[in-house]
Parts: sequence; structure tokens; C-alpha cells
Amino acid sequence: MTPFRISFCCSNTDPAPWLAGLRAALPQANVSVWQPGDALADYAVVWAPPQQFFDEQPQLKGIFNIGAGVDALLKLRLPPQATLVRLEDAGMAVQMAEYVSQAVIRHFRDLETYAEDVRNGHWTTYPPRQRSNFPVGVMGLGALGARVAQALAHFEFSVNGWSRSIKALDGVRGFAGAAQFNDFLASSRVLVNLLPLTPDTANILNRDTLSRLQPGGYVINVARGAHLVDDDLLALIHSGHLAGALLDVFRTEPLPSAHPFWREPQITITPHTSARTLRDDSIAQIVGKLDALQRGHSVGGIVDPLRGY
Repeated sequence: MTPFRISFCCSNTDPAPWLAGLRAALPQANVSVWQPGDALADYAVVWAPPQQFFDEQPQLKGIFNIGAGVDALLKLRLPPQATLVRLEDAGMAVQMAEYVSQAVIRHFRDLETYAEDVRNGHWTTYPPRQRSNFPVGVMGLGALGARVAQALAHFEFSVNGWSRSIKALDGVRGFAGAAQFNDFLASSRVLVNLLPLTPDTANILNRDTLSRLQPGGYVINVARGAHLVDDDLLALIHSGHLAGALLDVFRTEPLPSAHPFWREPQITITPHTSARTLRDDSIAQIVGKLDALQRGHSVGGIVDPLRGY
């Protein structure tokens, strides 16, 4: 393979281990951390780069995003000829399946209530709930959503899955498109959001959609904060239609200290930690995809800017 240059431009990321891994896997490549005024590169590995980076690198052939979500990147002016590639799984799917499964089970088994009772020195038990009364709906059935849906099915929950086009998954009842969206919501009591953020999905978790969940509904948002209308969620919790929510993503991160989510006892917050980028797995995937592109082969995870994922 002919020599080529990779520019690494990842905000809030220690570059040293990434550079070491990329250099070891791609000895023919010149890999460096981007600085303004740098030489032109053939490929870029990025996370939350500034617009200046792309303005100074208009010739890029490929851009590799070290995450599954590309909504922030698509707000920038990217080189039109560059292929934008997102990570597929790279160790995140199993993390997401762990996180969502524990969240659903914790809510289903009343474990938060038991924990509060124990903190208060109370020995109490509650009637067991029936799985038949707790259908779980998973919105978004990509690599992460499909893994989550099948993990929940393993625990014998009734699982509904909704996606843009129909997806056939063992143990999952499929719904697709706008025509089946309301039926999907009405069939679900717990709602898990794993959709990509696009103009069509922004604010999709709102008063109208969340009101369609079965009474006592529970919301788990692990996609993007801009999917959720915060005030609508709070209003539905206060009305009693929703039992609560687990939120891992927010419109502003870190979540501002004055935000009412901090003080709502029926909302559990985690700091965008449901599925973290695993460096070694990510490097292996980037290297494999870069090698395929260099050879003129097709790769998975290519982003369609018109769809937003």
C-alpha cells in the first residue's frame, strides 16, 4: 500500500494512545495530531472537530468519526468528495445492551424503590409485576438498537421494534415507518430511544408521542438530548401518565445545575456513559475500513448526509 497521511483531530481525547495504535497498525501511514496550518492529509480521524479543520483540509478522501453519532459533524461544511464513515458497534453494542437491560430490569423489579426503602431502614416487599404488562419498545434498530432489542427478548420481555424500514429480528415484533409509529407507541409501556438525530427525529419524544405510551410508561433515552422535549417529559411524569425516566443524554452537557431534571425524584440521570468508545476496537475498525477504501472496496457505516446517518 502506498504511503498516506492521517490527521487526528479529536476534542477532549488524549491523542497519544490513539496515535500509537494507528501507527502500529498502519506503519506505512504518517499519523499526526492536527495543528492549524498542517500539511494536507488523505484521511482524518475526528471527534467534534472545528470548522477550521475542514476548511484547511478540503482534499480529504475519508473522514472517520470515533463514535456512532454524526449529527454534530453534519452541521459543518465537509469536503464534498470525502467519504464520511461512522463506527459500527466497535464494542458499544454490548455496553448499550448491558445499560438498557439493567435499566429496564431495575424499573420492572422495583429495585429503585427497594434501595430507597433500605436507605430508610425499611424491610418491605412488593407484589411481583408481570412481564406481559411491561412490553418494551425500542426506537431505532441499527447495530446498537438491534443488540438491545434482542438482549431484552432474552429476558422474556415482549419487545417491539420501530425503524424507518422493516427489520426482522428474532423475538422482536417489528413496526416500520410513520404509518405504524402510533401503533408501536400504543403497544409499548417502556420506551427506549436509540434513533439517530436528524431533522425528522429532533423532538420526537414530546407530549404527543409520550402520551401514546401505555399508562405508567417509562422512558429511557440513550441517543441524543435533542430528541426529548424536557418540559413535556416532566409534565407527563407530574400528571402520573409516566412513571419516570432514565436519561443518559441531554441538550446541554454537562447538564446545568439549575436544570429541573436534577431535582425530579422519578428521573435517574447518568453522564452520557451508556456506551463508551473503546479505543482498541475502534482503531481496529478504522484500520479495516481505511484499508478497504484504499483498495477500492465498499465498507459499512458510510453516512448518507441526506438521511443524517
